[in-house]
Amino acid sequence: MAQEVKIPPAPTGHPVYQKWMESRGIPIQTGHFVADPMKVELGWWEERECNASFIQLMGMAGVSEARITEIPPGGTLPPLKMAVSEVVYVLDGQGLATIWSGSGPKKTFEWGKSSLFCLPRHCWHQLSNARGDRPARILNYNYLPVAMSGIPDPNILFNNAYEKPELLYGKEGEEFYSEAKMITNDDGSGRRGAGVHWNANFIPDMAAWDKLVPFYGRGAGGTVVRIQFPGAEMSCHMSVFDPQLYKKGHRHGPGRVIVIPKGVGYSVLWPGDPLAWGQLEGAEKIVCPWSEGTIFVPPEMWYHQHFNTGTGEARYLALGPLRASFQGGAYSHQYEYPYEDPWIRNRYESEIGKIGLQSLMPDEAYKDPSYEWDYGEGD
Repeated sequence: MAQEVKIPPAPTGHPVYQKWMESRGIPIQTGHFVADPMKVELGWWEERECNASFIQLMGMAGVSEARITEIPPGGTLPPLKMAVSEVVYVLDGQGLATIWSGSGPKKTFEWGKSSLFCLPRHCWHQLSNARGDRPARILNYNYLPVAMSGIPDPNILFNNAYEKPELLYGKEGEEFYSEAKMITNDDGSGRRGAGVHWNANFIPDMAAWDKLVPFYGRGAGGTVVRIQFPGAEMSCHMSVFDPQLYKKGHRHGPGRVIVIPKGVGYSVLWPGDPLAWGQLEGAEKIVCPWSEGTIFVPPEMWYHQHFNTGTGEARYLALGPLRASFQGGAYSHQYEYPYEDPWIRNRYESEIGKIGLQSLMPDEAYKDPSYEWDYGEGD
């Protein structure tokens, strides 16, 4: 019988980044998940002139950085320039982002709850809260620990004099924060949406994004949008799946931070060897309950599996680190429903039974490893 285990503290990351992070004097959230980022304890960060907290969950150490930043009612944060690109997801609030580089014009756009945007490296940015009656909270994500491992001097990584205007202004006629563009790379399968991703540096509302394609092979009849941030070495994807269903267990490399734009459910995390199927049964498991805004991280080479326990669709947004790192090979593996620990199915049926629902997982999925949901005519 699988057991739920206590959440261990996050391991220390790269010593330079770890030392820098601890020297800021603000809270550091550890463990495996942050259930409600709106209730997270923040501390005053003098140089950034705001309240903030680091999110350093197990599985991030040495690879990626996440922070919760609060912008006070009607407030504007001081200008900041970083040597690494940063992705921002808006947990709550409305505001303005102003970006500029060199002597070029300032570009300003509005953001709101569930917005997603990229702040380009070597460009100045300044964020403002457009509401005067409540603070705004955002989730910042970058690969600063990797950068500090090669350049162990924060003075080079923050507010350095180096500029790179072409990242922001690009070629004539191009707009860094223009409408998202769909890119199709035919993978030869003939399946609808296969090979599709979007180039975008700003998406107004990830909770409402509807340009989705089938997420073949991952189960639960789910759909997906894959996003590449132009000019940055980071990407993300958001998976959407219906109630009374759950996804397949899988694993990958470290550093991915997952945030929930919509839905209610839980995810299960556990270590395991993909070549030793017996470890799928009886392995100790950590259950991360989630709802809108929850943040969690699957540690390196840990399996994780996502479950919808609500009455509507669930969405999880996975922010990924450097594209060139921790991809493919031994870092990626998925197991099919017939091989999962029986505890997985039993737990799920018990959880949704508590609200009077029954699982809609098809029996055939538990018998045929190659079973695929029907995504419609022509797939």
